[in-house]
Amino acid sequence: MRGIIGGLLAVLILGVLAPAAPGKYQNFRTAIYVVVGTTKQLSDPAEFARQYDRMQRQVKFDKVYVEVYRSGLFATDAEVEAVKTAFEAKGVQVAGGITLASGEKSAQFRSFDYENPADRADCQKAAELAVRHFGEVILDDFFFYNTKSDADIAAKGDKSWTAYRLERMREAAKTLVLDPAHKINPAAKVIIKYPNWYEHFQGLGFDLEKEPHMFDGIYTGTETRDPYITDQLLQQYESYEIIRYFDNILPGGNGGGWVDTYGVRTVDRYAEQLWDTVFAKAREITLFNWRDLVDPQNKVDPGDRKMWEKRPTSFNWAVMAKGYKPAAKGDTFGWGRVAGYSLEEVDKALGDLGNPIGIANYKPYHSDGEDSLQHYLGNIGLPIEMTPNFPPGPGLVLLTEEAKYDPDIVKKIDAKLKAGGSVVVTSGFLRAMQDKGFKHIAEWEVTGRVIGINNFVNGFGSGNGTILGDPKKPSPDILFPEVRFYTNDSWGIIRGTAGSKGNPLLLMNGYSQGTIYLLNIPDNPADLYRMPQGVLTQIKHYLQADFPVQIDAPALVSLFAYDNATIAVESFRDAVAAVNVIVAGEGATLRDLKTGKLIAAKAPPKPVADRRGRIVKTPPETVFPISLEAHSWRTYRIEH
Repeated sequence: MRGIIGGLLAVLILGVLAPAAPGKYQNFRTAIYVVVGTTKQLSDPAEFARQYDRMQRQVKFDKVYVEVYRSGLFATDAEVEAVKTAFEAKGVQVAGGITLASGEKSAQFRSFDYENPADRADCQKAAELAVRHFGEVILDDFFFYNTKSDADIAAKGDKSWTAYRLERMREAAKTLVLDPAHKINPAAKVIIKYPNWYEHFQGLGFDLEKEPHMFDGIYTGTETRDPYITDQLLQQYESYEIIRYFDNILPGGNGGGWVDTYGVRTVDRYAEQLWDTVFAKAREITLFNWRDLVDPQNKVDPGDRKMWEKRPTSFNWAVMAKGYKPAAKGDTFGWGRVAGYSLEEVDKALGDLGNPIGIANYKPYHSDGEDSLQHYLGNIGLPIEMTPNFPPGPGLVLLTEEAKYDPDIVKKIDAKLKAGGSVVVTSGFLRAMQDKGFKHIAEWEVTGRVIGINNFVNGFGSGNGTILGDPKKPSPDILFPEVRFYTNDSWGIIRGTAGSKGNPLLLMNGYSQGTIYLLNIPDNPADLYRMPQGVLTQIKHYLQADFPVQIDAPALVSLFAYDNATIAVESFRDAVAAVNVIVAGEGATLRDLKTGKLIAAKAPPKPVADRRGRIVKTPPETVFPISLEAHSWRTYRIEH
């Protein structure tokens, strides 16, 4: 790795984040979303007083979004105004909310049918109701299109469902929401909140290219829930990365992140979503929803935490529970207290952290491919900065399969390499582009066969190779695409073997002034978590060659890096993790920002000779060993 200053200059930084407006917390504002059924309840002054008292004893909040419509249910003007007035009397900022979804129960989630006049009328009615009472209105994440009625099929004609729905939702946004809202209140700010499944947005009419510029702002769903039991299987890192991606889609216009209480097996998983949202520097965080946070019948289930419940983890159940002040005997805390405690703890650390930085990853609009691969990579410790724009300049760019949607992608790779940059393509990208011009860059091919790899070798140069992992305990077979290349034209600098058969896992080729790499991804990306730690560390070594800091860690430990030489390191593991923080250059120090203490560095390694007796020179670096508790994070500053 190069020196820390040079590394920072080589990192993609898209814009400077505006600091969060001051609120009850120092580094972000907190809002709570009130669903329409609760709006109706809270219009009763006695019920409002009871629920408000219980909520404010659990979590600090600056703002509420008061919903006026959801799934066929409208609040009345009188109910909306009563709730708005009650919150404002408490000094709470109030905005409106609408969930533009049908009340029909024929599917798990049914959108409005935008060829149905009755649905279109309800959509417009909801928007008009909201702006009659509020100068700011947010659309919950159901402003998409998933019906396939006979009218829809006829209107679609020969277009793809994606093309038809994108076009129809742009029309619906303008005709049914924005124009009617701004006719009633020209100054109203109408914000669209997007959910967590952005890889599939275009197929249901969510338009990340044009909609953000039609609306007055966007908002981000950062609810990743449990990565094993929920139907989407979202990875933990997405709660951070999706904020970064949406910030880069609309710099300065992404209002914040949104987390709910659903689909978690331990309270730590709920807390992690909140932490990672604000580690991404979200300016506001919305808690969904008021009823679930405050209802005493919705009891908090801590989950199976036996492996770490007595450890000094970042979420401390006993300290959280002790912080709740009951109003009467038998009064117990709810999810609101879990949120309040989690946010209080992370707020203490955020002020030290600068603007996020990461490996530039280009994802064109309306693209899909290796589904959510970026989040698996984030979970093995690679800091990813996803962007809808191909990054200029010579630095490094990561191209996953989604980049195939750019018709000029091969030309852009060529220009990047000729400017002295580095390009990393994945095996999914290669498979999509190998017969569409990519062979003008490198004659690589994914053959269509797979190889079960169980040994891993690191080596740079002829005849060199070091086993990564325990040679006495081969890894279980992991299926990788077979890649064909020409020896001595390209070099497999990280290799996998199955018996006496080899296959590149990281392939390198020089081109003009730059270097192009192939990162071979397992057929199941979750198998990245099963690879030996040494393999993961070597991948980081190459992909972060110009980065100021990296981590040598097992899978499910993430690195969040910032432009002021600070980092957060977080473990999603169920047990203590030993981690080495590797800082570019010699003479660096690492300070724990919670304790203020310096971390002792490891002694530098002794020079190593290769098989021909030559001393292998490596870039200077300083290594600091740290220990991370289960489901915990720590923050550090790199100093010189």
